[in-house]
Amino acid sequence: MSAYISVIIPLYNKAEFIAGTIESVINQSFKNYEVIIINDGSTDNSLEIAKAYSSDKISIYSTENKGVSHARNYGVSKAKADLIAFLDADDLWLTNHLEDLYKLYKSYPDCGLYANNYDKVFFNSAVVKTVFNGIPNNFHGIIDDYFKASTIDCIAWTSAVAIPKSVFKNLKGFNTTLNSAEDTDLWIRIALKYNVAFSSKVTAIKNIHNLNNHLSLNMKATDGLTLVNQFTSIEKENASLKKYLDLNRFSFAIERKMGNDMNSFKNLKSNIDTKNLNYKQLIILRLPRLVLKQLMRLKYILIKKRLYISPFK
Repeated sequence: MSAYISVIIPLYNKAEFIAGTIESVINQSFKNYEVIIINDGSTDNSLEIAKAYSSDKISIYSTENKGVSHARNYGVSKAKADLIAFLDADDLWLTNHLEDLYKLYKSYPDCGLYANNYDKVFFNSAVVKTVFNGIPNNFHGIIDDYFKASTIDCIAWTSAVAIPKSVFKNLKGFNTTLNSAEDTDLWIRIALKYNVAFSSKVTAIKNIHNLNNHLSLNMKATDGLTLVNQFTSIEKENASLKKYLDLNRFSFAIERKMGNDMNSFKNLKSNIDTKNLNYKQLIILRLPRLVLKQLMRLKYILIKKRLYISPFK
């Protein structure tokens, strides 16, 4: 029987986590799947650990290091199934994840994106529940307005979604010119053309091992600008997209200020309609760089104490 779902795992220097990630797939209640691991030029022993799980369900391909977008796109090119699920090499699935995604797919077969809910786990201990704008806790269906629903936490998160292979190919997959925010870019392009189906039942765990990953402190200077600027003509006719992008501009602007890239900060800030920001965000946007860095350190301490404060709530 051909695989119903192809699972794509990009792998780059995740030796500490890849075994647990693979085992979370092997332990799925839904068994009609294949796993495609793309070793993106790892320099640790990630590949050796992954090879220990090689089977008729698991294929491993190695490429030179070209980034996560290329790895995912390459994985999809090898996929046999019509439905593609993504899983990063340090994240985890609960045993019902693929089963619930497949049920969502069968219930709403004409969507471009299928998303399950997820928990965020900081430093292997602090669990933070997601909050979606206007979405009830028992939701299972098509989202009326993806951008409006994603103004606190994002409906789509890479390790909790599935995409029909035909949709992925039609949109040419992940943008390989972006070194970060490539997932946000793809979700926007999908949501502009297709319906998005969502289940509020948590089936995946987003592991956040350091705040740099979570808060985009490593973002390349041009990626945030590239992302938001490519939708400027469309957002003029779409108020919820405009707000969604302005919130992304806010995040990117704060990151660029902390990185002392004031030209990018001013560019991003100038394109924000301040009516789309709450009072906390407006205050943060005006804070000096050193104060922002102190707030980041405070956030780190509070998360360690299981207190999560977000400017988006």
